[in-house]
Amino acid sequence: MSDDRPEITDSHCHLDFPDFANELELVLDRAQQAGVTRMVTICTRLRQVDQVRAIADAYAPVYWAAGTHPMSAAEEPMATVDELVALARHPKFVGIGETGLDYHYTAESAEVQQHSLRIHIAAARETGLPLIIHARAADADMARILTEEYKTGAYSCVMHCFSSGADLARAALDLGFYLSMSGIAAFPKSKELREIFAAAPVDRILVETDAPYLAPPPHRGKRNEPAFSVHTAQVGADLFGMDYAAFAAQTQANFERLFWKTVSAQAPA
Repeated sequence: MSDDRPEITDSHCHLDFPDFANELELVLDRAQQAGVTRMVTICTRLRQVDQVRAIADAYAPVYWAAGTHPMSAAEEPMATVDELVALARHPKFVGIGETGLDYHYTAESAEVQQHSLRIHIAAARETGLPLIIHARAADADMARILTEEYKTGAYSCVMHCFSSGADLARAALDLGFYLSMSGIAAFPKSKELREIFAAAPVDRILVETDAPYLAPPPHRGKRNEPAFSVHTAQVGADLFGMDYAAFAAQTQANFERLFWKTVSAQAPA
């Protein structure tokens, strides 16, 4: 770890993707040098659980979560609550998902996506682990389902890579959920999105890369990696009128409050 960089966490990345093949140790080393001391790598298809879990087992800074991505919901076997709860017994398994709704590319599977989402919510409720939500072009249905399910029984949640509208942001915040800033928030044309984040309570903000996607400036257009989350965190600090160290410390506290299992998880021997 760098001696002069405050510690932060990349709360959402995909280290099992082929973009990082044969280079993972270098990627993790660059993250440490940037002050990114923890990463949550996300399994998006449950048939790939073994390879994602193996990364978390092999590297102390890496934790993992698993679910069925909404864009894959119609082509993957439907997850079950029992299956997700069983995965959660792993000491470094810290969240349920990513799940959610994506009507931008896969609107034709909306009904299947909604069914899958409700299964993941039930698993989050049963395990007490945070739900990790992907939402795109589905704001009204997303707000409705999250609210309906919360009335059935409380659960915690992060709106990963939040890039939706102000109404969904407010609905999520009103339920006590968190918003996660990705590189999108650092794009020059994302003024309205930055305003949504700036209006949110700073104790509900996380940072992430969604690597290998969505690299923030000055790396836009390149493969993203966990080290680059520092650029998004700097944008967040500026939005909230905080110095980088203070904002980093705040997001660390936020992450540990939501992803509570990372505090007690034991790194592999």
